[in-house]
Amino acid sequence: MAAGSSRVFVSHLAGIAVFDPNGDQVGRVRDVVVMLRDQPGSDGDRPGRERPPSVLGLVVEVVSRRRVFLPMTRVTGVESGQVITTGVVNMRRFEQRPAETLVLGELLDRRVTLVETDEQAAVLDVAIQQLPGRRDWQIDKVFVRRTPRGKGGALRRRGETLTVEWSAVTGFALEEKEQGAATLLATFERMRPADIANTLHHLSAKRRVEVAAALDDDRLADVLEELPEDDQVEILDELRDERAADVLEAMDPDDAADLLSELAEQDKERLLQLMRPQDAAPVRRLLSYEEGTAGNMMTTEPIVLQPDDTVALALARVRNADLSAPLAAQVFVCRPPDETPTGKYLGVVHFQRLLRDPPFTLVGSIVDTDLRPLPPETTLPSVSSYLATYNIVAAPVVDDGGHLLGAVTVDDVLDQLLPDDWRDDAARELSDSGGRDAEGGIRHGG
Repeated sequence: MAAGSSRVFVSHLAGIAVFDPNGDQVGRVRDVVVMLRDQPGSDGDRPGRERPPSVLGLVVEVVSRRRVFLPMTRVTGVESGQVITTGVVNMRRFEQRPAETLVLGELLDRRVTLVETDEQAAVLDVAIQQLPGRRDWQIDKVFVRRTPRGKGGALRRRGETLTVEWSAVTGFALEEKEQGAATLLATFERMRPADIANTLHHLSAKRRVEVAAALDDDRLADVLEELPEDDQVEILDELRDERAADVLEAMDPDDAADLLSELAEQDKERLLQLMRPQDAAPVRRLLSYEEGTAGNMMTTEPIVLQPDDTVALALARVRNADLSAPLAAQVFVCRPPDETPTGKYLGVVHFQRLLRDPPFTLVGSIVDTDLRPLPPETTLPSVSSYLATYNIVAAPVVDDGGHLLGAVTVDDVLDQLLPDDWRDDAARELSDSGGRDAEGGIRHGG
């Protein structure tokens, strides 16, 4: 549909691709930027009724995960689940101004009041539409769910929803202490944890904590692993201790250890005490090693097999969707027990070798014993050199007794080598002084 032929609900824009006129993808829509404005009521009895907000533009996440501002005047169409632009996009990083509001991040799940009946309602979605004969857009409709009780305490059927004009609701400009997050979470369903983390990072501190708290433990654990340390600590501090311990248990032990290392000693020990002993034990081991060493960086949950296990079993373990690619690239063969610290470490079998041998082959017969393991005190430069020298993505870490303690992966090393704030702007190589879009450049610091 053409940009001005029909209204578009903002939730339908979340995550859709943005293309230039040549069909090249620019990025994906992550939010809509609007300007709230108040208009006194014409009858004088409702002085705070809001006028429809003007839509300033879209927040677009480009391939490098940088978020840029795309003015609505540059949008030429919204067609078949995609946004078409003029092809002129300023690559300057988006920075929200105080007078601006993000629709997905800040308006969804807000409590508002239906003007005619004075009922409370929650915002599920808003619709934007291009003004006839103009390039300007504004919000014109609001999709809401009434609260279970209406005026006078009358019960209403739970889940009753309706679409109303923007002028039929009020309260968007009021500060809300405890805003829900259910509707915003629905837009996250198809997003990767790294993309959700990037979205949370760009919300206000208050909203970030509200949304994070509404995620389930496993999802929040995945997202925390992708957030900058300051955001991680901020969110963890706002959770109840029992919930924080549950989330730490759901995180990879190395990521949980990294997060706990940022806390005060008493806070760290309190949370470790609340964690299940079997989950706290590997985290404590990681915390015992000096920062920047193989022992401190490693994961304690690599794929470990016994020598009489088969290639078929090894491939089944590798197929686990929860494993990262570096961990799935090889299996480590050890004597029992096969949980770290294991029995005697025997060697490694790389994924390509598993593909070349029959399924009934015993992994003990194809183990690579030439790749020397690393001691836990190995320094970061030595670990980096080791991975580069042998062209591998994970290295075994073994103690003096020959027991496998864990594995250092290439992503663990990159986390240490990159600047502390690298997650704030993964597109750091793009110049902050560049940009082809004069209008967008002026709008965001050009």
